[in-house]
Amino acid sequence: MMGTRPQTLYGLADSPVGLAAWLFDHGDGYGQPAAAITSAVLGRTINGHPAGDLTRDDVLDDFTLYWLTNTAISAARFYWELHINLYNAANVSIPAAVSVFPGENYQAPRSWTERAYHKLIYYNKVDKGGHYAAWEQAQLFSPKHNRQRKTHQPGCQRITSG
Repeated sequence: MMGTRPQTLYGLADSPVGLAAWLFDHGDGYGQPAAAITSAVLGRTINGHPAGDLTRDDVLDDFTLYWLTNTAISAARFYWELHINLYNAANVSIPAAVSVFPGENYQAPRSWTERAYHKLIYYNKVDKGGHYAAWEQAQLFSPKHNRQRKTHQPGCQRITSG
């Protein structure tokens, strides 16, 4: 729905309960991306999908941020705007680091990633995480990407992995 008719989701701006229900479920039941959120809220692993680093407070903070800033619709509209070209290789010429998570909607193979990002400085396939990887698996996501950013950012000390 977000990729084809995002304007039908304007009801998300009318009710915090409606917004929470949409963010909580996304229509995929206990699969990704809702599984980690469901696990965090319920405080237990659901259908083999643990919460990762997510807590109930994290989920409430995220829902609250969408509600107070009234950005659920604009966030959904992003999928519509990119619907046609979402999975086409881009032409990105700045240094880029990519991690691929098994529960993500699309898992870009390295060959595609190299065509899309001409200055690919880091590519990593990890064993857990999904659509909200930076949120649910922050320990896997952030340190490696930050290390690569610092390695290639002017004025930052080069860090090598050992």
